[in-house]
Amino acid sequence: MKTGIHPENYRLVAFKDMSNDDVFITKSTAEAKENITVDGVEYPLIKLEISRTSHPFYTGKTKLIDTAGRIDKFKNKYKKFSKEEKKAE
Repeated sequence: MKTGIHPENYRLVAFKDMSNDDVFITKSTAEAKENITVDGVEYPLIKLEISRTSHPFYTGKTKLIDTAGRIDKFKNKYKKFSKEEKKAE
């Protein structure tokens, strides 16, 4: 291994899955702005949207996402720029 290219600030960091409040601790160099106390010990906190405890691949469960609602919102928002409305004017 080359010397001087690897980070030296490895420390224990708590990662929290915000979808199910699962917390796991591992070594990381990630910068954290918050702290959390786990079993009486304070760790830097990194918040995650999804982790191994909530990802459908690992859990075998799928989540239904309301994509139709998002598509309708998009269409309504940009309806005024459509070609059909310009012809009517």
